[in-house]
Amino acid sequence: MGNSRAPPFLFSLAFFIALCYTLGMEIYAAFDIGDKRIGVAFSDPFGEYAIPSDTYFRTGNFSADVEAVASIARSHGASRIICGLPLHEDGSESEQSKKTRRFAEALAKQSALPVVLEDERYSTRAARGDLAALGVSAKRDKKKKRIDSHAAAYILDNYLLQKRSEIMKEETNNYEEEDNIVELVDEEGKTYRYEHLMTFEYQNEWYCAMTPAEPAQESEEDNEGEDVAIFHITGSEEDENLEAIEDEGLLDELFDEFCRLYDEEDEGDGDGDGE
Repeated sequence: MGNSRAPPFLFSLAFFIALCYTLGMEIYAAFDIGDKRIGVAFSDPFGEYAIPSDTYFRTGNFSADVEAVASIARSHGASRIICGLPLHEDGSESEQSKKTRRFAEALAKQSALPVVLEDERYSTRAARGDLAALGVSAKRDKKKKRIDSHAAAYILDNYLLQKRSEIMKEETNNYEEEDNIVELVDEEGKTYRYEHLMTFEYQNEWYCAMTPAEPAQESEEDNEGEDVAIFHITGSEEDENLEAIEDEGLLDELFDEFCRLYDEEDEGDGDGDGE
């Protein structure tokens, strides 16, 4: 009886793809689309780096090539496709750009996956540099065409770098916003979320200005000025309390002081911009 087991590499690859689905990870496929060849690369499931794969040699049949490339993406469990967009040095579109866009649109329909176009300027040049560093000349690469898959990897690396930067920026913004949020509990146990605006001193007493973190429901009444709440800070540093201010006259004075200080901060942030 013959041995029906799959080669270890194929078994590992199938297990790897299944694991990515189970853990909710994502694999991105990247293609460097040319008239004769299409370079292929994939990301690791954590979106950290790109891995050069194979080179697909086009058949001359547009529909068949689109189906073949879509099949490559699906077989690796890709959740998104990145296609290199060839542009001129100045960033304007080329004739090849139009061909790439047409292929990418057909690929999106055929694969039912989101397709992103990524600027591929300098990717081939960078791939040649990598291969040269490895001692692989253009002449030695004539049959294997590794340069195409390396160019696809560069395209994917650029996309992954931008994606990580966007995520880090969003997380930083969310952290800064949440770090500025204060939750206040009233006597009935109801919780209100406020964004801290300023803590300031007025006539030897300390006050805190806040604005509701959630927008209030729209009303026909004029609510102008009610989006800032000012509380009196009482107690010790270890046990501070925020008390509502009942004195309308004092509240008006505090609001004026808050506006004055707020304007001063704005003016200070703008110093030196014109020099």
